[in-house]
Amino acid sequence: MSLGDEHEPSGGYGGTGQTRTRLPDADTYGATRRGPRSSSRGLVTVVGVVVLLIAAIAFANRGGDDSSSNGSTDKPETAATAPSGERPVQTKTGDLPTGYARSEQGAQSAAANYGTALGSADMYDTQKRHAIVNTAYAPDVAAAQLPAFDEVYSRESLLEKIGLNKNGAAPSGQTFVSRVIPVGTKVTSYSGSTATVELWYTSLFGLSGEGSRNPVTESWYTTTYQLKWVDDDWKVTDFTQKDGPVPVGRDQRASTAEDMTKAVEEYGGFTYAR
Repeated sequence: MSLGDEHEPSGGYGGTGQTRTRLPDADTYGATRRGPRSSSRGLVTVVGVVVLLIAAIAFANRGGDDSSSNGSTDKPETAATAPSGERPVQTKTGDLPTGYARSEQGAQSAAANYGTALGSADMYDTQKRHAIVNTAYAPDVAAAQLPAFDEVYSRESLLEKIGLNKNGAAPSGQTFVSRVIPVGTKVTSYSGSTATVELWYTSLFGLSGEGSRNPVTESWYTTTYQLKWVDDDWKVTDFTQKDGPVPVGRDQRASTAEDMTKAVEEYGGFTYAR
C-alpha cells in the first residue's frame, strides 16, 4: 500500500531498518502506507461468481459417486491457488489469530493474518495498534518500533490529510475504511526457524459517507514478510512492499456512499489459513 509523497504507514514497521510503514493518499484512498523515513508514490471480481457457479454444476453432475468406472478414487489435484492449509488457526491473542503451524503453510497463514491486521483501521487507534504490533512482531522488534509507529499514526498532518481528527476518528456521519484483502501467498525461503513469505493483496482505503472528500478506493500490492519462529509461533521481523500485480479494472459503476458504508459495517473480515 502506498501513499503519495506525503503518505505514511499501514503495513507495519520494519525491524532491520529496511522496513517501511506506509499510509494512503490523501485524495484517493488506496490502502497504501509508507515509512516515516521515506516517501513513495502512491477489484475486480465478477469472475468469482462464474467460477463458483461452474464448480457447483460440476459437483452436481458427479452424481454423488466419487469412484470412476475402473474402481479408482478421484482426487482433486492441488493447484497453486487452491487452499491447502494443514489446519485452521484455532487460537487468538486478543482479536488477532495466533498459534500457527511450524511449517511453510503456517508461515503463509501468519503472513496473511498479520498483514490484514497491520493494514486495518485499528492501527489508527493507540490501544489497538499496540495490541496488533505486540502480537504480530517479534518482541524485540515490537519494543524497538512501537515509538515510531505511534509517531507516524498520531501525526496530525497525516490524519488531517486522510480526513481523520487528531484521535484518528472519522468525521460525524462518515466511516473510515482501511482493509487488506489477501489474494494469495508464496514462500520464497524457509528454514524451519525463519521464513520469507510474499503476500499479494488488494486494499480498500478512504472515508465512506456523504460529503467525503476521500472516497474509498482500491489498490494492489505485494508485501514480503520476514518471519521468525519465536515463542512457538511465527512473528514478523521485517517487511518490504511493492505495487501490484494490478488487474485490469472493469467498467463498473461505483457504489453510493450509503451503500459503501453499509457494506463496510455489515461485512466482516476473515481469518486466513493457507
